[in-house]
Amino acid sequence: MKPYQRIGQPDIKVDAIKLVQGKPAFTADMEMRGMLVAKVLHSPVAHANIKKIDVSKARALPGVAAVLTWEDLPRVVYSTAGQSDPIPGPLDMFSLDKKVRFVGDRVAFVAAETAEIAYEALKLIEVEYEELPLLLDPADAMKPGAVILHDEPEYVNFADSDPKRNLAAEIHIDIGNVDKGFAEADFIFEGEYEVPKVQQAHIEPHVVVTYWDEDDRLVIRTSTQVPFHVRRMLAPVLGLPVKRIRVIKPRIGGGFGGKQEVLIEDVAAHLTIATGRPVLFEYTREEEFTASRSRHPMRIHMKTGVKKDGTLTANEMIALSDTGAYGCHALTVTGNTGHKSMALYVGDGPYRESPNIRFHADIVYTNHPPAGAFRGYGVPQGYWAVERHMEKIARELGLDPLEFRLKNAIRPGELHPFSTAWSEGREPNPEIIHTVGLEDCVRQGRAEMGWDSKFGNPEWHMVPGKPHLRRGIGVAMVMQGTAIPYLDMGGASIKMNDDGSFNLLIGATDLGTGSDTVLAQMAAEVLGVPVEDMIVYSSDTDFTPFDKGAYASSTTYISGAAAVRAAEQAAERIKIRAARMLNDRGDGPTVRPEDILLEDRKAMAPDKRFVTLSEVGHDSLHHKDQEQIMGIGSYVSPVSPPPFAAQFAEVTVDLETGQVTVDKLLMAVDSGVIVNPITASGQVEGGMTQALGYAVCEEMLYDEKGAALERDLVDYHIFRADEMPDLSTLFIQTFEPSHPFGVKAVAEIPLDGVAPAVGNAVLDACGANVDINPVTPERVWLAMQNKE
Repeated sequence: MKPYQRIGQPDIKVDAIKLVQGKPAFTADMEMRGMLVAKVLHSPVAHANIKKIDVSKARALPGVAAVLTWEDLPRVVYSTAGQSDPIPGPLDMFSLDKKVRFVGDRVAFVAAETAEIAYEALKLIEVEYEELPLLLDPADAMKPGAVILHDEPEYVNFADSDPKRNLAAEIHIDIGNVDKGFAEADFIFEGEYEVPKVQQAHIEPHVVVTYWDEDDRLVIRTSTQVPFHVRRMLAPVLGLPVKRIRVIKPRIGGGFGGKQEVLIEDVAAHLTIATGRPVLFEYTREEEFTASRSRHPMRIHMKTGVKKDGTLTANEMIALSDTGAYGCHALTVTGNTGHKSMALYVGDGPYRESPNIRFHADIVYTNHPPAGAFRGYGVPQGYWAVERHMEKIARELGLDPLEFRLKNAIRPGELHPFSTAWSEGREPNPEIIHTVGLEDCVRQGRAEMGWDSKFGNPEWHMVPGKPHLRRGIGVAMVMQGTAIPYLDMGGASIKMNDDGSFNLLIGATDLGTGSDTVLAQMAAEVLGVPVEDMIVYSSDTDFTPFDKGAYASSTTYISGAAAVRAAEQAAERIKIRAARMLNDRGDGPTVRPEDILLEDRKAMAPDKRFVTLSEVGHDSLHHKDQEQIMGIGSYVSPVSPPPFAAQFAEVTVDLETGQVTVDKLLMAVDSGVIVNPITASGQVEGGMTQALGYAVCEEMLYDEKGAALERDLVDYHIFRADEMPDLSTLFIQTFEPSHPFGVKAVAEIPLDGVAPAVGNAVLDACGANVDINPVTPERVWLAMQNKE
């Protein structure tokens, strides 16, 4: 096979130069004549009915253009979760409601000439609240007599939601015969684990600009991961047909799942409709903490049956997930918690052929701010429990933690155990996993880390001259998924220009991930041109093809396959044209289109005669039998091939204080063929950085009245550049047969294994089992006092 020209090359990102020059226009960079500034009045109480609201003083304030309350807007129920239709979750949200359900919930919208005037208007709004009992502990949500958060008649159930029991969703999955598996086990291990609520902390906050264009169509310019979902979902909320809404995604300053939410677009849109003027609405950092979305906190019970030789006979996970005040992403996030983490270990021998796995989950409402999508989408929660649990089992049975895991891990050619039982709330389909590079990940990772010279070596664990310090090494093995099969679609179109360059139009959303570059590389590979000849446009619902958006680790795989199809269609027309041009010359044997090779900006015949693509482009547009050479492609996958990884961590623990310092993180990852090693390694290192906070310091806490204790990036600590450990990435390339270039996902899997690998390294260092993350000094110190 001929080597690829662009696939596997570290091409510079298509937006790199303009980024460093400060040229890309983010949403808030837009200035328009007569633009108003929007602000939202947030509830100071966690649960209350709004008995009375008086906005007369606010409306009378000079410079105020509009004040809206629940009495001013149509009562349209919807979900803010940016997912494909039908949304797999309850409809339980209104733009404004007469009831508030968390500290930070919406009470009123204001549009004014300046931000200062808008803030002053908020102070003038008088609200009388009838406070209701609080529900802050998810364990109390379904108890008899618990206060009901959603008693509105408009509530729309999905699947097994039951608002009368504060149940946003319920999942019961039983694979095989779990009880029989437990009965056949030599040992039963049980454990309780807990994961916190954490924030995405993207640098650019949620921000949107809305305005009427010259054709009286509503334009929504917004920092979003899901522009096409925004258009579809807001149409009924705003009372407009889809054709009167245009959504533009400009440059985005990070999203990490937080912008897979139709969170603030309706605020600005309602105010533009009310005033007829452009409106800018941008969250403050405090609003990101108090009125945005977060990762779902969970309490997880693990129960595992094991033979003496380390064979798993049954594995059970029971999860309680806190979705907060609204059920956006409630079902799908928690479904993935079990679907991805529990599928990795199937047992061995007869248990491998028929694994015994149980996953039950209740996702309940509380008076906390809503949880939603966060990179990893429920899977980091599952792996904290699974990988901490597996480490304990291996140590209790005296087994090598690497070999124990590999013995029970899924292998190529085997059925994904959850594929017949779960598909994000939709009809599942059996799926065989063809590519599993996990053994190579472990082999290369253990060599790079020097595992064999460190694990179990008392001398290495000591720090010379510092008897109060101990070093430890830990591992976690993980699998994720690639896109949502039989559901999410990506589209692309390509147009050839006079000079042989191409316009690539994609609906996919680049969040700074480099997807515009990677998709351009794949199209360029097919067309035989460098990436600089691909002019990329992404995410404008008027002009680019449909795409489900940037989530579910799907862009390179789904949108990339669409770009390849579009490029192949354009390439076919180019080859036909080039063959005719060569044959018209009469200077060689007849050339068939299928024998033409596109490379180095040329259409080349087998005898090395060629025409340049610029000649083809010019000829097709200006000379004989003129045509616009184009291609269009779309793709929906029937499978979700998982990437796999081995995550290693080294830590140093202070025995006197419990302080944990993470010294090194290494991830060996099988993500199929790597299209661009620079952008891919950036994804892995960035993901490990984000996951590191989840491991050791990030945690959103609330007082007894449901008010957030952390409201900025001072109290809520994310890692600074000077605090980072040594980071390393190893790509273990496999060729995934379901994709034209053999790719799998790389975006989310770096979030999955860091926290449990760090937790396992802490155990290795000092014998402390910390079952609640993050592993703060207090928790480590207490665990050291309680260790056996």
